[in-house]
Amino acid sequence: MAEYVQVMKRAFKHLGGHGGVRGAILQLLRVNDLKTGTLVGVDKYGNKYYEDKRNFFGRHRWVIYTNEMNGKNTFWEVDGSMVPPEWHRWLHSMTDDPPTTHPPVARKFIWENHKFNLSGTPGQYVPYSTTRKKIQEWIPPTTASK
Repeated sequence: MAEYVQVMKRAFKHLGGHGGVRGAILQLLRVNDLKTGTLVGVDKYGNKYYEDKRNFFGRHRWVIYTNEMNGKNTFWEVDGSMVPPEWHRWLHSMTDDPPTTHPPVARKFIWENHKFNLSGTPGQYVPYSTTRKKIQEWIPPTTASK
């Protein structure tokens, strides 16, 4: 019986941590996961980073993405590239120190503003080929029209 009480306490904690039943359902629809933990920090875009050491390694840190980034509505279109580089290190356990307590060293290759992942769109990066084609396309001969 005590186990059921613990399960119910955890369920109410999850519901309260996501803003009630409506917030929990939206969270499930958005990222297919309901987790509660301690808030570690918020980045400059509004993404919130959480940690719960009771979960196993690799699932103990996560991000709740912001609803709008750089003027684009990102509520349903979350992307892993929305995480800035300084938080990526902490999120993937490359370091135990979050950027809130240990700010990163400024590097020239880290961009100032987020750039969305453009793969699969007309704006994607396509490198210029410097090699000749090995196979040339066949062009059918034209006949003289009468």
